[in-house]
Amino acid sequence: MSFQCRNGWHCQFLEEDLKTALPCKLHFASSDKVIELVERAGGFPDQDTRLMVNQGIEMGRGGMFMNLTTEQYARLKTV
Repeated sequence: MSFQCRNGWHCQFLEEDLKTALPCKLHFASSDKVIELVERAGGFPDQDTRLMVNQGIEMGRGGMFMNLTTEQYARLKTV
């Protein structure tokens, strides 16, 4: 997932090849919702990942790999 702050937080999801965009795009008013999204998709595997996401939020853009369930992945593909 990549995220960027442009009049709110825009989140985009990519396939494993990191080139093919999934149709689902999300928009949130606050960065707290980005953190909540990450936590719902497997959370932060370690402290370094949490720090990287927080740095990305401070910079206004960032990304991370997510561990999705089959059901979560299917929802991102069928929007």
